[in-house]
Amino acid sequence: MTAHKPNARSRTLHLVGNAHIDPVWLWRWPEGLQEIRATFQSAVDRMEEYPDFVFTCDSVMYLEWIEKHHPELFETIRKRVGEGRWRVVGGWWIEPDCNVPSGESFVRQALYGQRYLIEKFGAAATLGCNLDPFGHNAQIPQILRKSGMDGYIFLRPGRHEQVLPGQFFHWQSPDGSRVIAYRLPHEYCSPGQDIGGHLDKSLAMMPPEEDELMVFYGVGNHGGGPTKANLDSVKRLDSLGGLPTLVLSHPEAFYERIRDREDIPVHAGELQHHGPGCYSSHSGVKEWNRRAENELQRAEKWASVARALTGEAYPLAQFTEAWKLVLFNQFHDILAGTSLRTAYDDARDDYGRARSIAAEVFNRSVQAVARRIDIPQRDGTVPLVVFNPHPWELTADVEAEYGQAATIHLEDETGTPVPVQLTRSESTMNGSRGRIAFRATVPPLGHRVYHLLPGTRTAQPGPVTATGTMLENEHLRLTVDPATGWLGSLYDKDNNVELLPGRPEPHAVVIDDASDTWGHRVRAYDKEAGAFRCTRVRLVEQGPVRAVLRVESEYGRSTLAEELVLSAGSRQVEVRAVVHWHEQLKLLKLRFPTALTDVTATHEIPYGHIERTPDGTEEPTQAWVDVTGTLPGGARAGLAVVNDSKHGHDVLAGRIGMTALRSPVYAWHEPKLLDEDGVYEYLDQGRQEFRYTLVPHAGDWRAADPVRRAAELNQPAFALLETFHTGPFAQRAAHADDGAGSVLVTVVKGDEDGSGDYVVRAYESQGVPAEARIELPMLGGRVIEAAFGPQEIKTFRVPLDPQAPVTETDLLERTAGQ
Repeated sequence: MTAHKPNARSRTLHLVGNAHIDPVWLWRWPEGLQEIRATFQSAVDRMEEYPDFVFTCDSVMYLEWIEKHHPELFETIRKRVGEGRWRVVGGWWIEPDCNVPSGESFVRQALYGQRYLIEKFGAAATLGCNLDPFGHNAQIPQILRKSGMDGYIFLRPGRHEQVLPGQFFHWQSPDGSRVIAYRLPHEYCSPGQDIGGHLDKSLAMMPPEEDELMVFYGVGNHGGGPTKANLDSVKRLDSLGGLPTLVLSHPEAFYERIRDREDIPVHAGELQHHGPGCYSSHSGVKEWNRRAENELQRAEKWASVARALTGEAYPLAQFTEAWKLVLFNQFHDILAGTSLRTAYDDARDDYGRARSIAAEVFNRSVQAVARRIDIPQRDGTVPLVVFNPHPWELTADVEAEYGQAATIHLEDETGTPVPVQLTRSESTMNGSRGRIAFRATVPPLGHRVYHLLPGTRTAQPGPVTATGTMLENEHLRLTVDPATGWLGSLYDKDNNVELLPGRPEPHAVVIDDASDTWGHRVRAYDKEAGAFRCTRVRLVEQGPVRAVLRVESEYGRSTLAEELVLSAGSRQVEVRAVVHWHEQLKLLKLRFPTALTDVTATHEIPYGHIERTPDGTEEPTQAWVDVTGTLPGGARAGLAVVNDSKHGHDVLAGRIGMTALRSPVYAWHEPKLLDEDGVYEYLDQGRQEFRYTLVPHAGDWRAADPVRRAAELNQPAFALLETFHTGPFAQRAAHADDGAGSVLVTVVKGDEDGSGDYVVRAYESQGVPAEARIELPMLGGRVIEAAFGPQEIKTFRVPLDPQAPVTETDLLERTAGQ
């Protein structure tokens, strides 16, 4: 690297011809398919006319679309790939939103994308590429590295949004994995005419001392790609001699020139922020996505159990179809909530199809197990089988609808009575249908049979006491302040500490939000317009299992009901929220104040966590946020807030804020101003339902293990009414166990080759080195033992042959040397 005049001919400017294509944005997917087809045809036509032209594309799904819908064009592309003139980067199924999807979704982006490239073109991509998403989580380098890529190309955040150590730099994940990341200057696309102005703006943003530079060009967003005018202007501009040497190139050629340099700086952590409204825009699509991700992983685990125990066929093709639907709808302009309203009709249907597949497979799998459990005849009783989707012992409330409302006596498989109570049924009938709640303890990734019996036992005082504003069990005591509609006290009895400040603070706060759908130019949502006013607090359920307080509030034309659930033996408070929202250009922020000072704010990110400055900035988060700090009197404590579908959060000092919803206009992008008399459609109108939990703890967040608590909220236990039959399985059994330490097993599935092998994926969740022991009773007692680095993801292949050894693989399920 030497100092140059910016226009020195000794410098090389790699010009990458591309067409960033949004398959959905201001149009729906049929138009997107047509634009992909037309763009790819244009690219191969330009190759006929310009012998030195090279085209680069990402988003592997586009190639599969072309293979299905235009096979002749696909064969031409294959030929050009073989010649080296059609280059594929990215290696992912689509350019997803890079904050909201789960860690496993990012793995599947690479798994399906790279394996398709290997199958169809003989080689995987070497460079990751997400040009248009609105921020990038800190675990992406590890996921790229473990799926065969060593570089990453991106545009956002821009130079005005985050200072980075160079035009390109080693981007490092929490586990230490690195890729060379390159931030594109100016834009990823160009006008369709002369690109001189585009190059001038790009060069002005790049360091003058670099010998090798890279700029993307070509008409984009709605497709198009490099035009004849673009290519003619490159030849003309280069001949003038006033710019660096212009080369029609591709990203791999650029990376070959910089990959071995020893002076590349390092950036550790995430790449944020751009458009923080995207973390919360369109609550519906965020919920559909979270449900689909979790239901597919649950179905894969139980399909694996059913195959191992019963010989039930593993439905690989069904899972592939479902996951590809989910991955497509994680496209950044869909999952970020920034597309046309009608585009979400399509997304809803796609997610529904994926969830339907997951439900079908899951139910087929658990019923294949349930019908083989040995359940002897007991007159007058009804067996109820509870399935645990997690590879650790689960203790949680289970609810089940059943046919005899008077039956509230429950026993476990040993005949030991289990506390049970009636709860609100989903039906409104006269005694023919009822719903029960009980606290179940189920073995790791296992099942357990409970028995409903007629009649009742003598009621004993439950361990949960309640009044019209107070709930208390063995571990916690909480009181609701009717003035605010929120907790006035949250007392941790185990540690003798009060978590909340003595002064009342509003909980459900309405924020003025004049920003566009993306939330451009916003750092924090803190312009308060008012707060929901509490109208009623009442006790709606109490028994030996739990007690429930219902808090009802209103603001303008909107209402909010939150039911606070405290169960016997529980160290957390579950909150079930229903909002009827009718506000426009407003945002609903649920705030959780604490008495903590000197706090550390920790947010879950995909397959990991990160500490962030507690300054009120709107942040992208997965399923939990924690504040840990010092209470008055000096005790160390904290509070984790765990959610089932929300991704926008802030922490200001010791207060957590969760963005429940926001209501900008659909697909509204600044600088467009709204007409005062305009007719618009606003996001998040109407009814919404979601759940979250409050998890107080001593010490730091690891004591509360919010990672597992979040998994339990998002993948709850499943109860199935059964009948009597003989069978080989015991009424209580475990099928896989990760030991409940810091290494968390997230995936048990069939291998992608369809060989009959099993794949187990786990990651270290607490940021510390760990030795893991994963037991697999479902596979004859096989054991996986491995060392994990902090926040490291590992994948293992467990052969069908019990004599063959377990091997560690990459995320593509390849062993070393493959």
